[in-house]
Amino acid sequence: MIPLLAALSVLQLVSGTVLETYEQTLVANPALLVLVPVQIGTAGNLASITCSRLTTQLYLGTYELRPSNPELRANVGAVFALAGTVFGVVGVAAWGIGVALGGTLGLGRVLLVSLVSGMLLAVLVVVASVAAVEISYRVGLNPDDTTIPVVTNLCDVAGVLILFAVVSLVV
Repeated sequence: MIPLLAALSVLQLVSGTVLETYEQTLVANPALLVLVPVQIGTAGNLASITCSRLTTQLYLGTYELRPSNPELRANVGAVFALAGTVFGVVGVAAWGIGVALGGTLGLGRVLLVSLVSGMLLAVLVVVASVAAVEISYRVGLNPDDTTIPVVTNLCDVAGVLILFAVVSLVV
């Protein structure tokens, strides 16, 4: 567990470096500055919920890693529905706050950045959560102890990278 957490700490440094690289863009566009903590926090929350639900299914004996598993499909559907809803609302709120702070980025661009990066994060949440539960269980670790720290750290790092990849394309 310690080597994994050490590796995730190094990845956190990478995401900090990416943030520093985009400092001027963030200062010029306050709406994007608002999006950074909200996007990665929301992705981490979605991942925690997903891991918790999958781990509960694992202990109840209803978890199977098959696309035809209705409970797994329901969880994946819930993640995408929540992501679409939350990241849409976050995009509008970030635009409003950005305008109040003197930003000039339009609603369409902020909403596009928020939704595209949010839905990409939802894909990451699903894949990382399923992988974390499967790997933890198969190597004999308690998924309750391992999955949430792993996926939330991963979402922090990947959230920054995905957000700024989308910003590079849209803004």
